[in-house]
Amino acid sequence: MGTSPIQVLTLTPSRAHWPREIGGRLGRDAPSRLWAIGSPEILAERKIGLFCSVRCPGDAILGAYDAARKIRDEGVTVVSGFHSPVEKECLRILLRGKQPVIMCLARSMIKIRIPTEWRPTLDSGRLLLLSPFEKFPRRPTIESARQRNELVAALSDEVLIIHSTPGGSIERISELTDRWRIPRKELRSKVRE
Repeated sequence: MGTSPIQVLTLTPSRAHWPREIGGRLGRDAPSRLWAIGSPEILAERKIGLFCSVRCPGDAILGAYDAARKIRDEGVTVVSGFHSPVEKECLRILLRGKQPVIMCLARSMIKIRIPTEWRPTLDSGRLLLLSPFEKFPRRPTIESARQRNELVAALSDEVLIIHSTPGGSIERISELTDRWRIPRKELRSKVRE
């Protein structure tokens, strides 16, 4: 079974789908262009930014999965890098829903391979891949991950921080979203019996 060729769109501030909030939040650090695969119309939706540190305690993991199912069932658009293990599992849960998903990459889209499990969501117009990087890096770096996380935060109307390791990159994003006065959605873990 063949797959359709991947079309990478270039978004600029003069285009209709350009997310205006990133300029006001990121200022001179805002990208001048974004590269996209999928439906840029999704950028107009109200979005919850999803963040989780790589290391995450068990109770927060269970709460994250419950939160992802709730967000999915409510049809809320989620934006994230979906890079940490918990974020990846949340993506798996979200892709089974009907709501839009925006994935921000910490790399360029050159030679990107779309996983088979993403294809139905992409083909249905519910998945948007975004990158602020044209040619490099071709693999995520610490710096490109920082820029990606800031882009996710800047695109968010509200954030859900599942877990933030003290002194880590997600703690920095938490401080940034507080400074930008982006409301935070609280994660409430359910007690399992």
